[in-house]
Amino acid sequence: MTWISELARQTPTLAPGAWIPTGSDWGTHPAWLDTSSGAMRSETRFVDVLVIGAGQAGLAAAHELNRRGMRGFADGTSLAGTYQVLDAEVRPGGAWQHRWSTLTMATVNDIADLPGLSVGPHEPDDQASHVIPEYFTRYEEAFDLPIMRPVFVHSVHRDAGGYLVTTTAGTWQARAIINCTGTWSRPFIPHYPGIHSFAGLQMHTQDYRGPNQFTRKRVAVVGGGISATQHLAEIAPVAKSTAWFTRREPQWIESGGKLTSGLDVERSVRERVEKGLRPLSVVAATGLLVTASVREALAAGVFKRRPMFTRIEPDGLVQENGKLWRADSILWATGFRSELRHLAPLKLRTKYGGVMMSGTAVAGEPTLHLLGYGPTASTVGARWGARKAVRELIKVLGID
Repeated sequence: MTWISELARQTPTLAPGAWIPTGSDWGTHPAWLDTSSGAMRSETRFVDVLVIGAGQAGLAAAHELNRRGMRGFADGTSLAGTYQVLDAEVRPGGAWQHRWSTLTMATVNDIADLPGLSVGPHEPDDQASHVIPEYFTRYEEAFDLPIMRPVFVHSVHRDAGGYLVTTTAGTWQARAIINCTGTWSRPFIPHYPGIHSFAGLQMHTQDYRGPNQFTRKRVAVVGGGISATQHLAEIAPVAKSTAWFTRREPQWIESGGKLTSGLDVERSVRERVEKGLRPLSVVAATGLLVTASVREALAAGVFKRRPMFTRIEPDGLVQENGKLWRADSILWATGFRSELRHLAPLKLRTKYGGVMMSGTAVAGEPTLHLLGYGPTASTVGARWGARKAVRELIKVLGID
């Protein structure tokens, strides 16, 4: 299956901190796809705060640490109030550099400015996979953020001095951790009977590269989120036929094409994670945006939702009514899970599958903060979450 081969892809082992320019091709191979690199042994490096991940949440956290007087880690130099950012990507841009080329600035959810520097002018048709990584690059350079890449974090253990962290760039000891690893590296595909028997192409949103790969194909799109509607709107004009399978009826919202989450949505998401429940998707909390492209597809009858199928056959999907919908391809737009596997030794998961939170901190663990998790998953959420997390950590660590 496509997603299995994608995750199994091997990439060259890179020296810690290496940066490889790729010209116009922003689709790079991050450290989390390199299964050949194990944890590297080294003398332990000591730092007050370790930030894991340099996407929007990691950059907001690093900026706030800078603003509060923290200094970048300098190997061999004993300084109080130090921090370091570790990122598994080869270059700036987080998950945005891996998005499909047809995802434009007109079709992404609202991208808010990170603190201290605006995204700047761009055209609606500009590729998000170019604009946002370029913005993140300017951001890192403008504030001279101490980011080491590509570095994959293998594990985090509790230690007498705080946390012991094993990585492809050696061993670190940190008094506190701000985890900002997002979700892109954890595509979720639900299991259905017969899933491995399907004779056609299967892929996840993570593998999607645009509609041309589905020209004159019978395509089943599975999932009720924003990605599913974007894929359907693009694929329907070139495909032989499409079918949309979701667990529940879509809830369409008219808001001028802009996401208006509001305090009620933020509150409901926060309440869930503070109970240790798994965070809901954006759509579960807000509904589906009716953008210009979605409106056209609605008018064309593209979004005729079907209940979830019961099993998969080699040549299609068996529907709830027992009829077979013949398919050449299945596109799983079924979302992602939070990338927290490196935190497994800390045993944070509750019986409900989530992590019990108290604000941005793990409940009962004030030196471990999760940004990009729950209510801080958006750019706006990352901004206020970074301020809150850093303010609390400086107080807990006693750093003036």
